[in-house]
Amino acid sequence: MPELPEVETTVRGLRPVLEGQRIAAIVARRPDLRRPIPEDLGQRMTGAVVTGLGRRAKYGLIETDRGDTLIFHLGMSGRWRVDPSETLTHDHVVIETGEGRRLALNDPRRFGSLDFVRTADRESWPPFAAMGPEPLGTGFTVDHLATAFAGRVAPVKAMLLDQKVVAGLGNIYVCEALHMAGIAPSRAAGRIARARLERLVPAIRQVLEAAIEAGGSSLRDYARPDGELGYFSKQWRVYGREGEVCVCGSVVRRRTESGRSTFWCPKCQH
Repeated sequence: MPELPEVETTVRGLRPVLEGQRIAAIVARRPDLRRPIPEDLGQRMTGAVVTGLGRRAKYGLIETDRGDTLIFHLGMSGRWRVDPSETLTHDHVVIETGEGRRLALNDPRRFGSLDFVRTADRESWPPFAAMGPEPLGTGFTVDHLATAFAGRVAPVKAMLLDQKVVAGLGNIYVCEALHMAGIAPSRAAGRIARARLERLVPAIRQVLEAAIEAGGSSLRDYARPDGELGYFSKQWRVYGREGEVCVCGSVVRRRTESGRSTFWCPKCQH
């Protein structure tokens, strides 16, 4: 599933194509993805000018001069294709700009979504209203984590994946950040000393920033809007490296819980 760095990379790729452009046409080639595509998509977007693009957690935001925000989620396999030479079977939504640029939302597994909200009401949209701070924002601090973790017996990895604690973190980057901070993913969140949280917060930021710089990680069907693959997977410390040697000389381990894999080093992380 595309995680925060992949969505941020996508938004940055769409910005020079869409920002400031008038939407000449937008066509939904099927009625739904994970849930129904808004029926008034064409009416609300055609003729509108895109005034900005952004991201909230794993959602991309396309703002227009009509006071609307089109919110997209890439699901498990979604990606935007820029100026495709042909329309593919799984190009479910196609946008054309007044300058003749073309974008196609391709999603073979159809776990993605499109939603409309009024821009002024965006933060009260139910999925956003329940979210914690952005991990790259000023609200994500050691004090915030200390308060969220206080008295909790749940594993730290599970707590970091809880979108109410911090918005947008996913499995790959939590595994990587915990390894960088030297914290075992199974350790009870409430038993992590503040000194270790002071390592964890910058580790999370560093991992995300490095992944964005590398264009994200290419897993399954993910690629950037320009068709290029993300290269952060070449920098993985533990994720996807079961049985390989860690930088400390020990061996990376893996376990699966509820269909999700956890990778860690038993020597580095405790």
